[in-house]
Amino acid sequence: MGAVVSGVSGHLVQVEVDHSRGLPTVGLVGLPDASVIESKHRAKTAIVNSGLAWPKGRLTISLSPAELRKHGAGLDLAIAMGILGATGQIDGELIANTVFLAELGLDGSLRGVPGALPCVIAAAQAGIHSVVVPLGNIAHCRIVPTASAVACSDLNHVVSYLRGESQPLPQGTTTVVDLAELVDLSDVMGQEEARWALEVAAVGRHNLSMIGSPGVGKTLLAQRISGILPPLTENETLQVTAIHAVANTLTSNSPVTRPPFEAPHHSATMAALVGSVHGHRVTPGALTRAHHGVLFLDEAPEFSRNALEALRQPLESGHIALSRSSWTGLLPAKFQLILAANPCPCGNALSDTPKVCGCTSVALRKYTMQISGPLRDRIDINILIPNIRGVSEGESSAVVRERVIAARQLSAQRFADFPWSTNSEVPPAFLRVHFYPEAGGVDLLNSYVGYSGGLRGSHRALRVAWSLADLANHQRPTRDDVALAIHLRNSEMAMAS
Repeated sequence: MGAVVSGVSGHLVQVEVDHSRGLPTVGLVGLPDASVIESKHRAKTAIVNSGLAWPKGRLTISLSPAELRKHGAGLDLAIAMGILGATGQIDGELIANTVFLAELGLDGSLRGVPGALPCVIAAAQAGIHSVVVPLGNIAHCRIVPTASAVACSDLNHVVSYLRGESQPLPQGTTTVVDLAELVDLSDVMGQEEARWALEVAAVGRHNLSMIGSPGVGKTLLAQRISGILPPLTENETLQVTAIHAVANTLTSNSPVTRPPFEAPHHSATMAALVGSVHGHRVTPGALTRAHHGVLFLDEAPEFSRNALEALRQPLESGHIALSRSSWTGLLPAKFQLILAANPCPCGNALSDTPKVCGCTSVALRKYTMQISGPLRDRIDINILIPNIRGVSEGESSAVVRERVIAARQLSAQRFADFPWSTNSEVPPAFLRVHFYPEAGGVDLLNSYVGYSGGLRGSHRALRVAWSLADLANHQRPTRDDVALAIHLRNSEMAMAS
């Protein structure tokens, strides 16, 4: 049994080998690409150089399911083990319920393959717990709790291990470095209101927009939100680590236990954001790499209009429908969006320094309209960050994170019977029926709908009100909670006072 990656998910591949009389040929069927077709040559040389026998006669190798396109060199070891089993060089029962993931060197050595983790996850979900991988992949594969992944050095080592004649390679220890602790919220001097808005956004995973002059701390604030977010759950850790393994963006052998933080440059193309397909290999974009984390767009109006509009559908659905000629499927993209922008192209519109804004009304309108109304409508909290007026040191990330975790626990208890856990995920149909505020808050929301908010605006304001209520330990959002939520959403001047 082998496995391949399609998109960011693993898919098991049943490797069947038939050995019969005939001319010494090798037939490989099951939609293999060029790298898989070459596996038969690597397998033959590896078997011979390992002192094992290459069979005479005809070999037919079938990779099923036949309709799934196979790519990459990760099936090398599975094909080689299938040949050894078909020719009686190893007992077929020893390889029947084991997944083999490795590229073979010509000397029989096992080499690491990209995307081993999602393949191990697929094996565990299918009830196959025995997995053999190279040493270079074992650290990530160990984080799957229901799989027993072991590392071997070469083809002979795999055969002897399956026969019980040797032990797998020692796995060593995995050191988890919490990079979120290297940047702390206490680094932000002053800006108490903006820090508080960041905390509210973290509680409910609300989308946040920050507008302010250059140097007031917008980027500094955004970079520290990961430090106040709760750590990923076990399931989220598996998903996020698998995505970054496929994207080849893991910086260590440790699993990703903190919410990822993606900050693409404003020159990023739409393909860089949503993902791209090369042949049959899918490269996850920034939106998918930010799954269960934060996507930060600094200088948001400088992004292309098409790139910004590509955010709208994932913000609602939590995934990207990627359709290309060679691959069609869904990529996960459940992220929290943070935007940062200057008030005008030159950045001096709100400055209290002698610098004067020289932007024309046409330039200012073009700059502000770069972010469309429908995208702005999906932002829950809009704040205007004033110029720094003090250098007082605020609370650390650890202190704020404790409050965020406590508020998240309240929402998790409230949504225990529902398939969501944070306030931003509650569907509109349930908000009015099950999660309505106190009577005064209901009247205020109804007025807001008719005044300027619309139905979507009122729903998003109510979600923010629930986050404010969780921070204040209220049973239901009060009228004051709803009023503050509307104020935070409806005016970028909310934090200016």
